[in-house]
Amino acid sequence: MIVEALLAGPTHGYGIARWIEQTTRDVLLIEEGSLYPALRRLEDRGLVASEWGISDNNRRARYYHITVEGRTHLRAEAKVWTRYASAVTSVLRVAPAVV
Repeated sequence: MIVEALLAGPTHGYGIARWIEQTTRDVLLIEEGSLYPALRRLEDRGLVASEWGISDNNRRARYYHITVEGRTHLRAEAKVWTRYASAVTSVLRVAPAVV
C-alpha cells in the first residue's frame, strides 16, 4: 500500500498515511511507529528512495518516491494480493456444507 501511494508522485510519510486512510475510508489507520520502519525497509530493498524537502507548512520533511524496482515489485505483488483477496471473498460468500 505504501508503494501504491507513491504512484501519484513523491510525498512525505504523513501524506502516505493519509492517502491510505482516505482510500480505505479509515478502515486502515497507519501509525507512525509502523509507517517509518516500513519505509526504511522499502528503501533498504531499493523499492523506494527518499530525499529531504520542504513541506506545505514550511518544515523539513523526508519525501519518498517509488523506484523502477518498486514499480516492478508493485505489479507482481498486486497480482498476488488481488488473487488472494478474491479467494478470501469467495470463501466468505459461500455457506459451508454440513458434513
